[in-house]
Amino acid sequence: MENREDVHILAIESSCDETAASVVKNGRQVLSNIISSQIDLHTLYGGVVPEIASRKHIEKINQVIEEALKEAGVTLEDITAIAVTYGPGLVGALLVGVSAAKAIAFATGKPLVGVHHIEGHISANYIENKQLEPPFACLVVSGGHTHLVIVKDYGEYEILGCTRDDAAGEAFDKVARAIGLGYPGGPKIDKLSKEGNPDAVKFPRAKVDGSDYDFSFSGLKSAVLNYLNSCEMKGIAVNRADVAASFQEAVVDVLVEHSLHAVKAYGFDKFAIAGGVASNSSLRAAFETACSSQKIAFFHPSPVFCTDNAAMIGVAGYYEYIKGTRSGYDLNAIPNLRLGER
Repeated sequence: MENREDVHILAIESSCDETAASVVKNGRQVLSNIISSQIDLHTLYGGVVPEIASRKHIEKINQVIEEALKEAGVTLEDITAIAVTYGPGLVGALLVGVSAAKAIAFATGKPLVGVHHIEGHISANYIENKQLEPPFACLVVSGGHTHLVIVKDYGEYEILGCTRDDAAGEAFDKVARAIGLGYPGGPKIDKLSKEGNPDAVKFPRAKVDGSDYDFSFSGLKSAVLNYLNSCEMKGIAVNRADVAASFQEAVVDVLVEHSLHAVKAYGFDKFAIAGGVASNSSLRAAFETACSSQKIAFFHPSPVFCTDNAAMIGVAGYYEYIKGTRSGYDLNAIPNLRLGER
């Protein structure tokens, strides 16, 4: 579908605890990216409370959309289409964004484009890496997802592997809670581990029988909890920084090993990471080193585009829009939506 005019996508993201809106021009230029985070609120409970998240989205959604339009210097008249995350995520949270997007599309007569949240994370790589184009391999690591994906083309994916139990970010949160760091676990473990010795405690590196590309982190999480309980029973003082560093190293080792195995097996010379855990400094450094030694071009978004945001949804929405994807007013939230499904 050829379109010589500029395409402005108004994007909405509300899958978890960030209410976000963005205006993206021609798929790669972010004109605004407004994020209202609820982290302080959920920290009180040690994790995201779905009901509270949904209520906060309702309070913030209109303000965030208005601010995104204002910062971009456009009106709804200038918008070509409305893109919105419709899954996966928390069903109540998703419904707020989907309802807002449908209302705007209906009121303006503009096309509506439903976007997969993980497709958004992958597409975040296009924002700052203008030269990046499919095909390439991508590792998506976040609180709810650990996916190793082949990006065959814009909007076309093949899942090579995913977690069989806990996602990497979920394991970070649970271990952080166990060593008394609190929520959100990922950034806190990343920070504390810089003071620790990653070789202090030997934690397991899990492999899944019969699958080179699947992940499993629940055994590692249990090993950390067992180590902490054992120390407590024996009256041994725990060095939290060493535990954090050793745990993080175990996660990073598995993510890097599986990913590079896939890149080599499929003959790619490009590899990208995405999702909240992709902002982890140790993970980035390990991939920088590994990809450099194998002559593989390594791509990653800036931290602001790794965590949930609407700019990434606008980018994914643009490529879906020009491909001809359109959603009806019956678009619904699908909390367990698989990548590649519509």
